[in-house]
Amino acid sequence: MHLIRNLSQFSALMGILLLPPTAFAADAEGIAFFEKKIRPVLDQHCLSCHSQAANKQKGGLYLDSREAILTGGDSGPSAVVGKPDESLIVQAIRYTIDEIQMPPKGKLPPEVVKDFEKWVSIGLPDPRKPGKAAGGSSGPISASKLWSFQPVKSVTPPKPQLADWGWSPIDAFILAQLEAKGLKPNRDADRAVLLRRVTFDLIGMAPTPEEIDAFEKDSRPDAFERVVDRLLASPHFGERWGRHWLDLARFAESSGGGRSLLLKDAWRYRDYVIDRFNRDIPYDQFLTEQIAGDLMPSATPEERRDRLIATGFLLLGPTNYERQDKTALEMDVIDEQIDTIGKAVMGMTIGCARCHDHKFDPIPTRDYYALAGIMRSTHTLIHENVSKWVERPLPVSAELQAKIDAHQGKIRAVQDQLKAARALAGKGNSKAAERKPMAIASLPGIVVDDAQAKKIGSWKPSTFSNHFVGAGYLYDDRGSPGVKTVTFVPNIPKTGNYEVRLAFVPSTNRAKKVPVRVFHADGDVTIPVDMRQTPPIEERFVSLGTFRFEAGDQWFVMLSSQDTDGHVIADAVLFIPESEQAKPTASATDKPGAGPNASVATAQASIPKLEAELKKLQADAPTVPTAMAVQELPKMQDCYICIRGNHHNRGPIVPRGFLSTISLQKQPKIPSDQSGRLALAEWLTRPEHPLTGRVMVNRIWQHLFGVGIVRTVDLFGTTGELPSHPELLDYLAKRFVDHNWSTKQMIREIVLSRTYQLDSTWTDAQKPQALAVDPENRLFGRANRRRLEAEPIRDAMLQVAGEIELTIGGPLMKKGVSERDTQFDSKRRSVYLPVLRNRMPDLYEVFDFADPNSSLGRRNVSTVATQALYFMNHPEVHQFSVAASKRLLAFPELSDLQRIDLAYRWCYSRLPRSSERELIAAFVGSANSQSEREHAWAQVFQSLFSSIDFRYIR
Repeated sequence: MHLIRNLSQFSALMGILLLPPTAFAADAEGIAFFEKKIRPVLDQHCLSCHSQAANKQKGGLYLDSREAILTGGDSGPSAVVGKPDESLIVQAIRYTIDEIQMPPKGKLPPEVVKDFEKWVSIGLPDPRKPGKAAGGSSGPISASKLWSFQPVKSVTPPKPQLADWGWSPIDAFILAQLEAKGLKPNRDADRAVLLRRVTFDLIGMAPTPEEIDAFEKDSRPDAFERVVDRLLASPHFGERWGRHWLDLARFAESSGGGRSLLLKDAWRYRDYVIDRFNRDIPYDQFLTEQIAGDLMPSATPEERRDRLIATGFLLLGPTNYERQDKTALEMDVIDEQIDTIGKAVMGMTIGCARCHDHKFDPIPTRDYYALAGIMRSTHTLIHENVSKWVERPLPVSAELQAKIDAHQGKIRAVQDQLKAARALAGKGNSKAAERKPMAIASLPGIVVDDAQAKKIGSWKPSTFSNHFVGAGYLYDDRGSPGVKTVTFVPNIPKTGNYEVRLAFVPSTNRAKKVPVRVFHADGDVTIPVDMRQTPPIEERFVSLGTFRFEAGDQWFVMLSSQDTDGHVIADAVLFIPESEQAKPTASATDKPGAGPNASVATAQASIPKLEAELKKLQADAPTVPTAMAVQELPKMQDCYICIRGNHHNRGPIVPRGFLSTISLQKQPKIPSDQSGRLALAEWLTRPEHPLTGRVMVNRIWQHLFGVGIVRTVDLFGTTGELPSHPELLDYLAKRFVDHNWSTKQMIREIVLSRTYQLDSTWTDAQKPQALAVDPENRLFGRANRRRLEAEPIRDAMLQVAGEIELTIGGPLMKKGVSERDTQFDSKRRSVYLPVLRNRMPDLYEVFDFADPNSSLGRRNVSTVATQALYFMNHPEVHQFSVAASKRLLAFPELSDLQRIDLAYRWCYSRLPRSSERELIAAFVGSANSQSEREHAWAQVFQSLFSSIDFRYIR
């Protein structure tokens, strides 16, 4: 009881939660969401019957303003703020109420319903005013009136009165504004606090006690500069700052949606980003690689590889690949690409101009479709029944290529032996040599014949070559336009592993590389099949491999005519369970003969062995790595304007181009035979571009201070905030570009300023005036107390537990494991944990991990009860606490008081206060046995993890 009572007192002391710094309202982000996702749907489906502009009020309801929606109509209010399940507007579009189903002509797509649910959840942000035409527009705002569209100025730092206070030009800008408001900067932070701050900021982990001791003892004037340079050179720098960019790149390893597909090569893009930040590749090159890396010249195979991987940036967005309106799918992907580039690089919501001229910013609809033409001329999707992203083979080393060539030689040798054995065996059975059709009933496993397959496009039946399965086969009509597909859908009776075999009749006029897609329980794979070559298994079948399928009929094998150079043959597909894979197939027309001679018998006996050997060789073949990567289409396509965003309602075609309201000294030209991606990257990275440099340095500032000079880091338009220090922003942007777009140099310059090194708590003398004049610390007179994000919180617990694995790069998703079954139990740094759109680790959910469904430059910082409950109850926290306890008790020479000191230094980078030391000493001192001591120390660590001091930096 004494143990429990002391623990209760200790938990009460350590569990007090402090509120985070005041968060600014997210109105701008909400309005951008409304303009992009909600207004176009209301315009197209609702306002013709529910607006004052249309002079219609069916059901007594207007939907042309927020006030009208909250007021509602005959059935009551249309929405309850924050409660989508209780809102009629959501119930109506869900079709859950028979009497109210809107729109009446048909249910909206699921993704649109989810947008409305989110809109209600975030408070129905809506800039429309009652009585105004909801769809009306007064045209784009003049670019000359928008501050962020003005050229970046060369600014001379001011000369404040306290001339000797600052250490850099940054300090001069900050101090001048403070003095203008009658304020003085705060005191400097002590060394331990500063080291903890900069270490988390630069590498996302806590400093070790040894690093703290070394810094506190270092009396050299450049001691902190040495620390900064060490951290910038750390390979963990890229993990920390690469993760910031991954938020903007909406990085995930699954596509999201109903049937969320695993993006098996997405990890390569993550590692590319980490590597680029570690190497401090100039930001202009970094952007160019991601937008047009496939079009850049490369000096080495490694450079070519990296630049192909970089273009995965354009493919990482959430995508409903099952959508059957392929043009609509294509336009949605293009819209997502434009929106991401606009937000991440320029801080602009360009996507809001898809349906109409931007309501707030100088972005006309024509400019949106000028950019859309660039993306429309880029090969991004492979359209099949379930579409797929483009994958490209990566350059391989000479050593790997030699291994591939040698292995292919072994495969060809076995194929030759198998061909000879079959030829000899056929001489002993004249019926077998006749190449008769094969009856379905004679085949093992599940057989899906072409007669049961789903066909898209023009296919013709044939029995010309009689070496087929069932009653015949299909071949594609190459004279008809469009891509043609045949989909074989099995009804799998039992979950398990099945070998998939494809039957086809070979000939010289067949396609050499037929893309055959296998969609299985652990993902999907596309396998090229050469239909000019005789299939290796009984001259009828080729094995596509063994895959796991779950019971049901949601899986398929699809043949496509995409990019083929001959006829595609669709005959049959076999799904053979493991228990039957040893059984040979046999022609229904084969009958026992008089008996083969000895050589024929030997040949017949060797065929199963050779087939097994061939199958193993094919399974063990070294593979050429692939990446999600785009490429140019053979024919460039300018885009037509989609009236109100509807691709069925086409307006004039717009030539490919950029934002017309941003004019540069040297405007790049788009060659007629190129998509324009390379020119777009050049346009974005021109030194005189007014947005690119400003947006990036503002992001850097935000990650180091907790808030940007422009607080709305993703909104540099009229719905965003004005910069608190416009001259400083321009000074930093100019320095950034002039110093070769170096991210590390910019970070170094900022953290070496005195402004960065200030204490986060005002002195008692300064506090009253500072809070009265600058309550939100927009003048940066002190440091901001900041909560760590989900990843460094978890990494810090792993550090304390002594279990963190610091391997750099590589995949973590296990092959053959579905999204649903993925585990998040790795001890590696959190940046490597799988990011799955339909399933996140609990820590990510609780601590405001970035939503990978959209580009995000500033994560939310919430304070909710579930955060405290996570530390109190989650098994992962308990495991870390137990491991930390064992690590601490592994020092037998330490007394309990020394252990308390060390625990505090591990967790908080400081020594405990006397009251804290006494409380813990009493608690652990009441434990008698070794197991009780381990348990007591584990509870201590769990309480330390729960404290605000653990997850906030000062």
